[in-house]
Amino acid sequence: MISKLTHSFAEYDDTSAYDEMIEGGEFRPHARAMGRTLTETSWEALARHQQSAEHMMRGLGATFTVYGNAEGTEKILPFDIVPRLVTAEDWGAIERGLIQRVQALNLFLQDIYGPQKILQEGRIPRDVISTAAHYRPLCRGLKPPLGVWCHITGTDLVRDDKGRFLVLEDNLRCPSGVSYVLENRRVLKRIFPELFRALGVRPVEDYPDRLLDTLQSIAPRRNAKPGVVVLTPGPLNSAYFEHALLARSMGVPLVQGQDLVAYKGRILLRTTGGFEPVDVIYRRIDDDFLDPQAFRPDSQLGVPGLMEVVRAGGVALANAPGTGVADDKVVYAYVPDMIRLYLDQDPILPNVPTYLCWRAQDRAYVLEHLDELVVKSANEAGGYGMMIGPRAAAAEREDFRRKIEAAPRNFIAQPVVTLSRAPIIVDDHFEGRHVDLRPYVLYGPSIRVLPGGLTRVALRKGSLVVNSSQGGGSKDTWVMAEAPPC
Repeated sequence: MISKLTHSFAEYDDTSAYDEMIEGGEFRPHARAMGRTLTETSWEALARHQQSAEHMMRGLGATFTVYGNAEGTEKILPFDIVPRLVTAEDWGAIERGLIQRVQALNLFLQDIYGPQKILQEGRIPRDVISTAAHYRPLCRGLKPPLGVWCHITGTDLVRDDKGRFLVLEDNLRCPSGVSYVLENRRVLKRIFPELFRALGVRPVEDYPDRLLDTLQSIAPRRNAKPGVVVLTPGPLNSAYFEHALLARSMGVPLVQGQDLVAYKGRILLRTTGGFEPVDVIYRRIDDDFLDPQAFRPDSQLGVPGLMEVVRAGGVALANAPGTGVADDKVVYAYVPDMIRLYLDQDPILPNVPTYLCWRAQDRAYVLEHLDELVVKSANEAGGYGMMIGPRAAAAEREDFRRKIEAAPRNFIAQPVVTLSRAPIIVDDHFEGRHVDLRPYVLYGPSIRVLPGGLTRVALRKGSLVVNSSQGGGSKDTWVMAEAPPC
C-alpha cells in the first residue's frame, strides 16, 4: 500500500479520476519500479532533482511566449520530473490509431482539394468546408510531392475515466511542442539514468534526423543533398525557441521571409556568398502569411511569389498549404467517417463525442445543457474560445449562448471528459494532476510516430486545461519497449 511506502504518498487521491500510476492505493504493475524509485529517494533529493531540472530548463532557454501577460512574455515551461509512463501495449494501439488517422486525413486533403468525393457523396455538407476558416480554394488542384499534404502532425489525445485514449483534436498546420519533448528527455535522462535504462524507455532523440529525412524525401529535385530551410516568423513568435532548436538540430538554415526570393520558378536563399537554391521549406507560419501575392497582401512574413513556385513544383512546403481545413473542430467530428470512406476501416482511436451546433437538433440540446458541456470555438486554440460549462459562471454561459445563436457553424460542444491524472511534485508530497498527450507523426515515404510525445499537465489543482498559455506544464513521456520489471 502507498501509505506504507512513503509519507509523501500517504494522502494521495487516486479515486476521483483514472490515475495512470496508482490504483487502489498501490502502484500499477507497470509503475512499480518507478514507484520504488520515488518512495526510496529522500524528499530532499527529489526536491534537489526538481530544482536542478528547472535550472537546466532555464539554461537551455526552453521558453514560450504569452502575449499580453503583465508579468512578461517570455516564460519557461514548468516541468515536473515524475515521468509519465506508457506501456508497450497502450503505445501499440496509439501508434496504429495515429497512422490510420493521418492516412485518412491525408486522403481527405487530397480529395477536398481534388475530386471532392466526400462532398459529392454527402458525407460532409459542402457548406461545412466552404465556410471553414482555413479552407483555401487557391489550393484546388495542388499536387504536393509524394501526394503527402500533412508531413508533420500533432494529434492531441486524452484518456477518460475508463482509461481509454480518445482523440481530442488534430493539429496539421504548424503543430508545436516537440522541442519540449526533446529537452524534457535530455533533462530527465540525467536525473534518472538507471531507471531509464531499466525500463527500456524508447528514445526520442532521433526526431530531428527523422524530420530531416521526411523533409528531404519531398524535395522536387532528386539531388544528393536537397536544400532545406526552416521558415520562422521571427524571434517574437511564441514558438521561436522550437524553430531555432529544430533548425540547429537538423543542421539547416533558420530563415525569415526576407531571406528568400522567388526567381524563375525557384526559391533562392540569400547568403553572404550569393544565392543558394531551396528545395524544401519547413514553414512555421500560417497560410495567410506565406505569400502576400496569394493570401494576405499586408503580410511582411512571407515570400512574394512563393505559391506560384509551389504550384509549378519548384519547391515543396511542409506542411502543404491548405491543411488547416482539417484543424477545424467541426471537420474533426467527421474524421471517423473519413476513415470508413477512404480506408474502409473502423477507427482505432475514437473521437470524443461531439455535438455540431450548426445542426438544429444538436444546437437545441447544447443550449439546453450549457451547464453540462464543454463548448469550443471551431478555430481557436491554446485553451482560448472555450467554456467548461460546469465550472463557468452564469454570465459566461449566457455569453456563449448568444455566440452560438449568432454563429452556430463556429461552435461544437462535447461532454466533459475527466482527463486521466498522473502524480506531480507539490511542496513536500505528490498530488495527481490531469494530463493529455500530443504525439508527433512524420509522413514521408512512410509514416513514423515519435514514441511518446508531449505530456501537458494542468498544474492548477482540479483544472482540466493543460495549455501552457493557461498555466499548464509538461512531463517527459516514457514509452516502455516491453513489460517492465516488477
